[in-house]
Order: sequence, then structure tokens, then C-alpha cells
Amino acid sequence: MQNAKTPNKVRKAIIPAAGFGTRMLPATKCVPKELLPIVDRPILDYIVSEAFAAGIEHVIIVTGRMKGAIEDYFDHAFEVDATLRKAGKNPLADQLATATPDAGSISFVRQQQARGLGHAVWTARHIVGDEPFAVLLPDMLMVDHEPCLKSMTDLYQRHGGNVVAVERCLPEEAHKFGIVSLRQTMGGALVDGLVEKPAPGTAPSNLFISGRYILQPEIFSILENQTPGAGGEVQLTDAMITLMANQEIRAFEFAGRTFDCGNPTGFVTANLHMAMTRTDIAAGIYGEMHAIMSPARAIA
Repeated sequence: MQNAKTPNKVRKAIIPAAGFGTRMLPATKCVPKELLPIVDRPILDYIVSEAFAAGIEHVIIVTGRMKGAIEDYFDHAFEVDATLRKAGKNPLADQLATATPDAGSISFVRQQQARGLGHAVWTARHIVGDEPFAVLLPDMLMVDHEPCLKSMTDLYQRHGGNVVAVERCLPEEAHKFGIVSLRQTMGGALVDGLVEKPAPGTAPSNLFISGRYILQPEIFSILENQTPGAGGEVQLTDAMITLMANQEIRAFEFAGRTFDCGNPTGFVTANLHMAMTRTDIAAGIYGEMHAIMSPARAIA
């Protein structure tokens, strides 16, 4: 099994953001789901920040048609900056300027056909090149005292190979996810089985891959010839099964909170959670929640 003694640094990350966001229609008819706001920042902004906080130097965002607003968001907004400064709102202008990524730190590639997560990752192969890379799903907001990807890169630097973030789901919901089975070793938990959306009652465990990966570049050649799997799409999980024959895949069990912002329940819950961490608005949010839950306000 491949396990480099001195792993190459993970410098690049792929964020697949080409999906239509059908679970969030009608909002996503004209607004990319990745730009829907969690309080006052787009979901994608949190994901990109997590990547940079983990030491990533170059983020590659895979987009599709009608996703041009994503590129605009991460560009310098000259007109907004000039208007704010003219109005004397320099602190806000400085805040926006500081939050804008450095020139050249984000690239965009187009997934011309919706052929699944594995295909989206493969489209970024020429920018990644022959080095390890991270993958962050843009609708999975993962919150903890240390960013999930930072914990994963620390684990990767100790052991090399590949790393996936996993969490536990209810056993009866395992058919909705990519499920792993694990083998315990002296160096931690290694993945010894992977299945994408197993038939109900057949899952090997209730541990699901929760939206963060560190992968070796050999997976690109596997994805190039990968047979479509579940849903008729090129599944990243299927390619990882092939990769696992020659390389270790290590599991990092994430202990924080994960919000699936691609569905209404997860989106609203994420907004509430993140709002309650904000000292400037938490009191107002709490007051409104208390009023809504009050028996006097209850609707019969």
C-alpha cells in the first residue's frame, strides 16, 4: 500500500459548484444555490474560507451554465467599493476588500455536462496536475472550533495517502449517502469498503462520507474511464473503490455540526445556527424565536 513518508503538501482544492440546486427551487432558478446566503455571506464563501484556513493556496471552482455570478462574487467589486468610500463607509469597504481573495488564488472551470461528482472533479485535472488535492462540497457547511479540512490536512501530513471525512447517520437513512466500512489499525481507521447509496438494509455501516476529501492525483486516470454508477452518473465513490486497491484511504470522523444547505431544512437550520454565533444579531434572533415559540403566538 502506498503511504509516503513525507507527503506532498495539499496546495489545491476543488469545489464542484455546477449543480442546478433542484432541492432549493424556485430560488435557484436565477441564483446559484452556492450563493444563497447564510446570514449575510453566501454558502460558498464559508467553504472557500475553510479551504484557505486549511492552508490551501489555490481553489478551483467547477461551475456550469448560469453560474457566472459565482465568478463575479469573488472578483473585486470596483463600483461597490467606490460607492461605499464616497459615502464615507470606509470600514465596510475595507472589510469587503480584505475578504476578496488574492489575484490568481481562485480559478474556474466549466463542467459542460451534468455527469456527476466524479466527472466534475475530473474536469479540474489540468489545473491540479500531478499533486494531491482536496475536494469540498459547497452545500455541506461544516462547523467546529477547527475547520474540518484543517484537521484532515493535519492527519494527511502524518500519514499520507487519501483522507475522507465521515460522520454517523441514522441506520435507516444510510441508503441516502456514500457509506464506508472501516478497519482499525495502529495508525487509525482505514476505509476497507465503500458503497454509493446502498439499497435499504444493505449498508455495511452508518458512517457516511460527509463532503470533504483529500485525494491523490492517480484518481484522475481512474475517473477518465469510470463507468457511470448510481443515477447514471460518474461517481467519485466508485473511483475511490478502485484507488483503494493500491492506496490507503484514511477516515477522519468529524465531530462538529454539518448542515446540508442544499435542502430547505438544512439551509434554515444553518442560518439559525450561524446567526446565534453572531454577537451583533444573536439577541434579536433569540427574541424572535422566543416570540414565535410562545403559546400566545401559537397558531391553532
